[in-house]
Amino acid sequence: MGILSWIAFGLIAGIIAKWIMPGKDPGGFIITTLIGIAGAFVGGWLGSITGVGGSVGSFSIGSFITAIVGAVVLLALYRAIRK
Repeated sequence: MGILSWIAFGLIAGIIAKWIMPGKDPGGFIITTLIGIAGAFVGGWLGSITGVGGSVGSFSIGSFITAIVGAVVLLALYRAIRK
């Protein structure tokens, strides 16, 4: 269930990341959502290593914020690379 939780977190995190960083993205909504899912995985992995985000698959505010931060960081990197 852990991976499915992070996919759901990533979907929501991608939408929130797009809301936090509005603008025209080169990939549109689908790419933003995939970046959100990848950001949730990266953020969850880093959060579990540092102890900030809680364990993967557990729903907590810390893990949700970690997923959003990961999505925002990957979206910013994607925009920087694509420009």
